[in-house]
Amino acid sequence: MRKKIQSLPFLFFFLFLSFALSAQEKDSVPNHTVDTLLRIRNLNPYFTLHVDSLLTYNLEVNKNQKNYYWFLKNSPLGLRINKDNGVLTFKADKAFFLSGKLKYDVDYKVQVGVQNLYDPKERVDTFFTIVFFNTEIIPSKVRPSVSSPVTVDEGDTLRFQLFCENGNFPVEQISFESNIPIKLNNPINFCNDEFNWTIPYDFVKDTDSSKTKRLRLYFTASDKFRNRDTTVVTVMVKEAINYPLKKMEYDKIVSDYQRYIQQLKFTFRKLDKKIKNNRSTRLSFDMTSASTALAGTVFSTMDNESQKNIGRILPGVGLTLVPVKEAVAPNKVTDQNSASLVRTNIRRLEFILDDQSLLGDKDPEIVQKTARLKQELKQAQLQLLDIPLEDIIESDSKGANNYFDDPKVNKKYRVSNKKN
Repeated sequence: MRKKIQSLPFLFFFLFLSFALSAQEKDSVPNHTVDTLLRIRNLNPYFTLHVDSLLTYNLEVNKNQKNYYWFLKNSPLGLRINKDNGVLTFKADKAFFLSGKLKYDVDYKVQVGVQNLYDPKERVDTFFTIVFFNTEIIPSKVRPSVSSPVTVDEGDTLRFQLFCENGNFPVEQISFESNIPIKLNNPINFCNDEFNWTIPYDFVKDTDSSKTKRLRLYFTASDKFRNRDTTVVTVMVKEAINYPLKKMEYDKIVSDYQRYIQQLKFTFRKLDKKIKNNRSTRLSFDMTSASTALAGTVFSTMDNESQKNIGRILPGVGLTLVPVKEAVAPNKVTDQNSASLVRTNIRRLEFILDDQSLLGDKDPEIVQKTARLKQELKQAQLQLLDIPLEDIIESDSKGANNYFDDPKVNKKYRVSNKKN
């Protein structure tokens, strides 16, 4: 019994040693678990690339590369991937950045994918980011679409676009100033905005030499670090005719002409009819006097003494009618001269109005023609200042015009060309 008790520690030691050896053998057995999910083993989530450098990066999957193909989505210009072996390549050419196709300090998020050629359901889609930088400082610039200097006329609208050449950092804002305050049709704040300015007609002053004013436009582009670039556009504004206003002045003087000519035609008709009535009265007296004289001659040749006495009396009666005629219907030479003067001025004003008519939509001589019309109208009004003008009766304007153009009336005032 004592021997059995003494052998128990050896038995426990043997069991412990056997358990430890079995645990060691179990740990030493290799794990043969198979990786079945498709994944990209070496994807770099962030690439930083210097301009003019070359990127070559081989993407790998955890399975046989020959059974899969690679593709990119939303990739920047120049970034490519070999669809068979997953080699990612990119050459950051500086020309891409100068042309604005690529930009510095911008995160380009690119989608990359790999798919099984035989099982379309087995695929992986993920993303990585690529950023371009440049140690060389390239400032951004603003460029107008016109060449300085620009020559324009008053009344015109000056339009041109503002383009930006982005350097390391793109232009974020454009500010505008000018040496003379002007009011733009739309604000200038960003790239590709249009400068739009309608030039007022009073922009060029009388004190400006050569009737031209020089305007300087300053456009300043700035990036997020307040780096600035300023370009200047010189505008030569030439004085021009305010045609809408001048056309209103011309139409006003033409309307004054037409009204004044109509007044003169009414006045001429009144004077001519007055002369005509006076001439008829004088003619009646002359015919009566002539008839009396003739009757006296006839009676004086008769045998009857009483008839001879009547023949002696009748010529005296005819002579008596002469002062009566002058008293009743005096010869109004002034009215005749006034009628001739009015008629001559009507013809003259009508000729001038027709001669100074406008040619085309924008006659360049509108200012000179308006001044000539004003001068001639004023001269005619001064010449006829002592002649009372008749009021215009619109309802009888046609009658006055027809009377003035009547061939019988024209014949009366036509200058005869008799040969001796």
